[in-house]
Amino acid sequence: MKIATFNVNGITSRLPRLLEWLAESQPDVACLQELKTSDATFPQQAIEDAGYGAAWHGQKGFNGVAVLARGATPTEIRRGLPGDPDDTHSRYLEAEVNGVTIASIYLPNGNPQPGPKFDYKLAWFERLIQHAQSLVGRGTPVVLCGDYNVVPTNDVGDIYSAKSWLDDALLQPESRDAWFRLLDQGWTDAIRHLHGAEPMYTFWDYFRNRWARNAGLRIDHLLLNAPAARRLQAAGVDREVRGRDKPSDHAPAWVELG
Repeated sequence: MKIATFNVNGITSRLPRLLEWLAESQPDVACLQELKTSDATFPQQAIEDAGYGAAWHGQKGFNGVAVLARGATPTEIRRGLPGDPDDTHSRYLEAEVNGVTIASIYLPNGNPQPGPKFDYKLAWFERLIQHAQSLVGRGTPVVLCGDYNVVPTNDVGDIYSAKSWLDDALLQPESRDAWFRLLDQGWTDAIRHLHGAEPMYTFWDYFRNRWARNAGLRIDHLLLNAPAARRLQAAGVDREVRGRDKPSDHAPAWVELG
């Protein structure tokens, strides 16, 4: 079972790239983030014509997450994290596909920091940690996929160079502390687990020629609970997608479970 995560950075404008990638990679499940479209304007027909059923949680112009399943319809479990009924951001969607619980996550960016956006990021992260605690111990596979907007370390495997990013919300100690507290529940960072210190970037900013220089960051992650981790066979990044015409600034990341 191949499960992928892809921040499309606007599903309307990136639809050709998304459909192209689905046809080439053929993931069994694809978690999408940053749809930037409302529920009513989600391109359901185009996705279905590509062979995928979908569940989505949209928001006009911002955020938005979806779970696609090849030849199936995801069974939606939860939209939105518990803990803040006033939160209007569409950032979390949880579904079941073929016995696997899968969440599509778009964690807040948090910039500029310090400030209210960073405070919201940390508060949202705490809600994710609390909810993830209820999922990690399940006897069935659980995969938490998405754009976490956290660079776990300053190592070259996670970032080309931290020097120009030291003030960014993605590298702050509070962001990283939340990330490692989440992992400490018992989640496996699939890409790092299989690829060690190898650079496995998933994001290259549009500015300063960063794609051409491979000046990337690893911020899209797939976390596996123990039953999922026992089935882990492969993981990777479809980095060539980032180099195509009018691409997202992210590349899809994926795992294969046996």
